[in-house]
Amino acid sequence: MEKYRDILERAFSAMDNAYAPYSNYHVGACVKTKDGKYFIGANVENASYGLTNCAERNAIFQVYSQGYRKEDVEAIAIVSSGKTLATPCGACRQVLVELLNRDTPIVLSNREREMVTNIEELLPMSFTSDDL
Repeated sequence: MEKYRDILERAFSAMDNAYAPYSNYHVGACVKTKDGKYFIGANVENASYGLTNCAERNAIFQVYSQGYRKEDVEAIAIVSSGKTLATPCGACRQVLVELLNRDTPIVLSNREREMVTNIEELLPMSFTSDDL
């Protein structure tokens, strides 16, 4: 996991910025682009729960806002303060299936455990623009 230490550290640092007064579940994310830039995100909750935004969406939307696209992404780390690994929610999986290459490494950690996966494993048989 040493290969991903840089994005894991940044994701855990971003987790400290989470605004989670309702769930008290803090999540951080970090996307690394192939040119060595880092984009972080933290979950930001809202009293109207549907308006909450997850850490990984905050991070990946920044990547795209800066003009990068899926082929520019090297990896993404998603970390949490929870007892189990934080895997992306359904909405995040749908966003990531469109905004990442299918084999882009997705590194998950909660400080106790780490694993590397990708969106193909997290969302098999996904709905994409190919289905339209």
